[in-house]
Amino acid sequence: MKRWFAIALWKRVLGALLLGIALGLLAPQAAPWVAFLGDLFVRLIRMLVAPIVLVTIAAGIAGMADPARLGPLGGRTLALFAATTLAAVAIGMGVGALVQPGAGAALGAVEAQALGEPGSLYDTLIGIVPLNIVDALAKGDMLALIFVAILLGIGTMVAGEAGKPFAMLLASASNVLLTIVRLVMEAAPFGVFGLIANAVAANGVAVFANIGWLALCVLIGSAAQMLLVHLPLLRLAARVPIGRFYRAIADALAIAFSTASSSAVLPVAIRRAEDNIGIARPVAATVLPLGASIGKDGTAMYVGLLSIFSLQALGHAMAPADWLVVLLTGALAAFGTAPVPSASLFMLAAVLAAVGISPEQTALIVGLVLPFDRLLDMTRTVPSASANLTVATVVARAEGALDTRLTRPPA
Repeated sequence: MKRWFAIALWKRVLGALLLGIALGLLAPQAAPWVAFLGDLFVRLIRMLVAPIVLVTIAAGIAGMADPARLGPLGGRTLALFAATTLAAVAIGMGVGALVQPGAGAALGAVEAQALGEPGSLYDTLIGIVPLNIVDALAKGDMLALIFVAILLGIGTMVAGEAGKPFAMLLASASNVLLTIVRLVMEAAPFGVFGLIANAVAANGVAVFANIGWLALCVLIGSAAQMLLVHLPLLRLAARVPIGRFYRAIADALAIAFSTASSSAVLPVAIRRAEDNIGIARPVAATVLPLGASIGKDGTAMYVGLLSIFSLQALGHAMAPADWLVVLLTGALAAFGTAPVPSASLFMLAAVLAAVGISPEQTALIVGLVLPFDRLLDMTRTVPSASANLTVATVVARAEGALDTRLTRPPA
């Protein structure tokens, strides 16, 4: 057991993937005998999605700050992160729609399931407000759960001192759920083994043909977010030289890529913000930690892209209302994504459920993508780190807390 857990999880998942491929190719008749492993993994994911969405989003909002202390700096920071997050989801969706990485993907036994007649945009929007919170939780109504989570978080934050015990409860529940997620992810190798074996037995290795296109789209989406969103903010709002800015934060971006963790890069980001960019400490100490929690442009882009990839792979035709639903739920899911490996794959279930995709179908997408998610996670963490430092620089300029060291001629 010690040797097993000493191996990095992504390596165990990759090994399970290779074993699943071998079983599906060499002994396809045996694949149904391991199908229960994939089914158990599906049920574990299905069990966790609704409470994770409800609790983590509520806890994240409640833990931001006392609204009386946020003031203009906090409001400006939240507005900028919300804008860059929405832009990131839209870019991910746009790249997915243009490149179509999921079109024609072979996903084995899972077929697109019609879950009733598609509702109108009015029905979708009015359904965001649930008649019964418990019923919404039991049914896994993601749009309603996100709405309730936002209300819980805002209500807890606005309540001030009276809301602190409930905020602590939400934070504790979030930590417990994230611990359960880590335990469930330890079962991922077995789930991937069962899911991939069945998929390969049905379709051969063609099931992986589209992963390369997905990886290319992650690179395109990450670059597009930085070029189309971050660079204009830096040049027009912060008024700093682009080249010198990115040279000043190069090591922070390198750490973001190598660790795939927004939290791990935070100490370096704060130091570079103060020493290299010239952001005053009060602004850096406020904006950057908040950004490490909610400034996840890379995750937002990936959720939007992966949602489109999944819908294409499953043959799900998107109604006009679905585009708006994916955009809004993708942005909110990115805000609530927990800082654990591959957490965005769990939040993907919330987005897909909102447009009528079953947990079984989502779990197959998770099983297909999970073995490759580490490299994709490293790539998409770079625009998240870039967004955090970009927003901090823009806020510092607006607050008069940015000195001129970036705009001085080189020594």
